[in-house]
Amino acid sequence: MPMRWLQELWGGLFRKPHPAILKNRELFADFDQSRPLVEYDFVVFDTELTGLNKRKDEIISIGAVKIINLHIELSSAFHKLIRPQKLDSTDSTLIHRITPEQLRNASPAIDVLPEFIEFCGNALLVGHFVGIDMAFLNKTCKKVLGGYIQNPSVDTMRLARGYIEGKGVYGYGQTDQSVSYRLENLTREFNLPCFKPHDALEDAMQTAYLFLFLLKKLKKGGIQTLKQLYQAGRIWHLM
Repeated sequence: MPMRWLQELWGGLFRKPHPAILKNRELFADFDQSRPLVEYDFVVFDTELTGLNKRKDEIISIGAVKIINLHIELSSAFHKLIRPQKLDSTDSTLIHRITPEQLRNASPAIDVLPEFIEFCGNALLVGHFVGIDMAFLNKTCKKVLGGYIQNPSVDTMRLARGYIEGKGVYGYGQTDQSVSYRLENLTREFNLPCFKPHDALEDAMQTAYLFLFLLKKLKKGGIQTLKQLYQAGRIWHLM
């Protein structure tokens, strides 16, 4: 086992939690799922990665927008590049249209992540296939900040599946088994505004529109509280 990998593992396990992590823990020490959805703030986010290997790949960009009172706050957004430890050019970075030069000039994760945690505050995190984003986010937080973030997360893919497969239950018509759950396909299926793909902020905006669309539809089916929303999508993520 390489010595550098051992040092990183040891540092992540025993690093003193960053103040941002400690503050974040306090915010969710007594989290209540029973309130109406309109009373929660949401941060819809997306990460761009060098790849999907959870052991070796890294976050190179985070984009996020806030939803307050179930409206997108267009004046409030978060979009940062993150300098990875490995600066070699990859096919993935080319897909995201992020150049090696941009990454060399970007801030490291230890500077960006506390800003992102502060931006999120006590909001719930929302993402499409959010488990992937949360896995990389928490892996990096543990490594550089000494702890996981505690914000619960909501997966719009699971919500979309719950809505589409439950159409008969909620009285919206017959279930369409042909629907793809990719973000771009759901956008077309529901006639939502289209944004540029493979860009963290644009994908966050795309997901935000999908999330609000699904909330509106699920509300007609009696989904009023956060707990009911979790049950509708069979979702719960709390580190």
